[in-house]
Amino acid sequence: MDEQTRRDLLRLPLAAGAMALAAQDRALSAAPPRKMIDEFDAANIKLAHRVSIRATDDDLLFLKQIGLRYIRAEIPRDAKLEELAPAKDRFARAGISMVSCAHYAHRSLNIGLARPGPERDKDIETCKAVVRELGRIGVAILVLDWHPANVYTSATVETPRGYKAREFSVAGFQSRMEKHVFDREYPAEEIWDGFVYWLKAVLPVAEEANVKLAMHPDDPPVLKKMNGIGRIFTNEECYRRAEQLAGKSRHWGVRLCVGTWAEGGDQMGKNVFEMIRDYGGRGKIFDVDFRNVSSTLPRFNETLPDEGYLNLYQVMKALRQVRYSGPMVPDHIPPLVGDQGVGRGGLGYCIGYMRGLLRAANEEVG
Repeated sequence: MDEQTRRDLLRLPLAAGAMALAAQDRALSAAPPRKMIDEFDAANIKLAHRVSIRATDDDLLFLKQIGLRYIRAEIPRDAKLEELAPAKDRFARAGISMVSCAHYAHRSLNIGLARPGPERDKDIETCKAVVRELGRIGVAILVLDWHPANVYTSATVETPRGYKAREFSVAGFQSRMEKHVFDREYPAEEIWDGFVYWLKAVLPVAEEANVKLAMHPDDPPVLKKMNGIGRIFTNEECYRRAEQLAGKSRHWGVRLCVGTWAEGGDQMGKNVFEMIRDYGGRGKIFDVDFRNVSSTLPRFNETLPDEGYLNLYQVMKALRQVRYSGPMVPDHIPPLVGDQGVGRGGLGYCIGYMRGLLRAANEEVG
């Protein structure tokens, strides 16, 4: 075999490989592109932020500038319900929709500690009035918690990146901070009784007004008692019990705090992905607080979303896979240098990061 023939033979596999790659490229270019949902499609996750109804015009302009189109309205304790509709209209003029609301009438100790009597009933009437007003103005979600004696923070720490963040240590709390804050201990079953009393009064109003009630877990989770008060939303089993008590109403569901679920780790009964598949798959997740932490209990500190131990892209993707389309807010944003008002530095950082995660999830899930 001469040299020319040898070179020709060597070229054959290279030519065949090139032809195969070219054919593959032609096939890919001929295939229709995968359809990706638009970020602002009604069926997509709604990136939002918790914003006071009394936010400044400059804060609204900033929200608009970073592409935020949804908010969770935070209602100051001294606000009248008559302020809600004008605030909703004001946000709308800035291109921002009020999709959920936080009002804290349910935090009355008469309600939380199950104190019988006319004062509790009066406070529950306030809760019912809030729900009716939200239904009247078209705000579909009221976020809740049940924390009558909670301590959220045992210390503030400076992270390696130089921002300050909330820390919770079980040992630090129990050795330096825990105490009875009321006249006696309140066992968990007594707190459950008070919750049931409230639920039986408020849930029918929510169903009539078409407002969903979204319950936040105890934060930090897992601990069965804090400051002498039993805690009733410490893990997934508690949510199952509450769902049964609500008669599986479609207006009762979960405010999924990703950070709290990450804090609890394997002590939560279901991890965050199992919660998403179960409750999200049944349409029972109504609101999402999006946050990361350094580690699980017994000690953690909060982090910016890209720095904690939980893979938040996988969380975002899992929510898209179950077709969750409710609001998602960045939670407990650590303040960055110069932050004031809505916390523009930290907020812009978190929303930008979350938009990137959401776009990547949309590209993968469709």
